[in-house]
Amino acid sequence: MSKVLVFSEVVDGKLSHASKEIIKFSAENFTAENTIAAVFGANSAEAAQEASKNGASKVFLIDNPAFETFRSDLFLAELVKIIESEKPDLILANNSIDGEALMGMAAAKTKANIATDCVSFNKDSMEVGRSVYSNKLLVSCKLEAGRKSFISFRPNNIKANSNPESSGEIVNVDPATDSKIIVADVQKSASKEIPLTEASIIVSGGRAMANAENFSILRDFAGKINAAVGASRAAVDSGYAPHSMQVGQTGKVVSPNLYIACGISGAIQHFAGMGSSKVIVAINKDPEAPIFKKADYGIVADLFEIVPALTAKVDALVKA
Repeated sequence: MSKVLVFSEVVDGKLSHASKEIIKFSAENFTAENTIAAVFGANSAEAAQEASKNGASKVFLIDNPAFETFRSDLFLAELVKIIESEKPDLILANNSIDGEALMGMAAAKTKANIATDCVSFNKDSMEVGRSVYSNKLLVSCKLEAGRKSFISFRPNNIKANSNPESSGEIVNVDPATDSKIIVADVQKSASKEIPLTEASIIVSGGRAMANAENFSILRDFAGKINAAVGASRAAVDSGYAPHSMQVGQTGKVVSPNLYIACGISGAIQHFAGMGSSKVIVAINKDPEAPIFKKADYGIVADLFEIVPALTAKVDALVKA
């Protein structure tokens, strides 16, 4: 039975949703006894407890201000120490910017297999599924046997069928904190909206939103259904939304359970960022919009009529 180490990300002192799902997935497929986790961050004790409760038999915790912001040399050195001591066969992580970077560096350092941005994993055949060519093709890659393997998963693609409960050991690690990387400043968004890559539902707007103020319509709707708000590149380039909201080939790649595209034509570049969504709903008054060819459900209508109507309907259902 393979031993698994999950690099677990901390978001505002809590375990990220994606990391939690990977730990559960490992505990279900490789047993909790064979699942360990690494939790690095500042004020991360709560995140370590979450990792312990969700399937990790042992959690290596670094709760240190030096690890508040991702610094590759610090994170790499501590992860490699855990790998050398615990000797896991698999090292799993969320395919975030930090997770993907760390997996690549650690795999090179330990001369191991690596597969990033994976959407599936077969533990029996040691094959991973990867989406390529802007989600036009799903390829299967077999990891070389007899070597350690690093795998990062696209959020919302790896899920456990059960909800394991455990109470694993938490091992406090005293890390080295000398770094060659100096973080001059970190600017965090004042918004408390759900991060796009963590969201199970996303409502996105395109050029048809017409201006930044109109995105409030989408935010009202998103607030009712616990969704994140995204934007197409056309909307971002037009100044209607910040780049942090951009979904697409040059923005964020997302895989929500439900993606609602409002006034988005459906360019190939946009589909590259959301094509792996479980269900796609398109709202566009142009019946010839390419997005309808990719959507599971389509509404040919003005988004400024449909979205407020949907908001009102959800609101009525909640109050009922």
